[in-house]
Amino acid sequence: MKRSAAILVYRRIEDRLQVFLVHPGGPFWAKKDAGAWSIPKGEFDEPEDSLVAAKREFFEEVGQAIEGHFIPLTPVKQKGGKVIHTWAVEGAVDESRINSNEFEMEWPPRSGRKARFPEVDRGQWFPLAEARRRLLGSQVPILDELAARLGEGAQNSG
Repeated sequence: MKRSAAILVYRRIEDRLQVFLVHPGGPFWAKKDAGAWSIPKGEFDEPEDSLVAAKREFFEEVGQAIEGHFIPLTPVKQKGGKVIHTWAVEGAVDESRINSNEFEMEWPPRSGRKARFPEVDRGQWFPLAEARRRLLGSQVPILDELAARLGEGAQNSG
């Protein structure tokens, strides 16, 4: 079974909960927005600890280290069977300084040419309601659990 480790960073601005999400890089995602964003995450294998993996993957995708009091959230199984182990943490991320690692793929398709793309092309803070709209559907339950843990009702989600 494939597993991913993720870190969901949150903050409060004027008593409104916001979360930090990333947009995947590369040509497939370039023009996609609603339902395309993700919590920063990446795969890991046994016996690596999920929090250690989540911190590493966050740094690889965002280019910024994150520390604080990490709250384990319930693992979520995606349609393809991958399980996401998520840790929430209150923190600060400078969305103007995203520096992601890169991947290589053939582009354009069947051209025989290789091109490099950032794993993440941007990151942004969103209020909960907007984050739910932007986030991949399979990750929305993670947001819902965070909101419930922090006592956020529907009145504070926008």
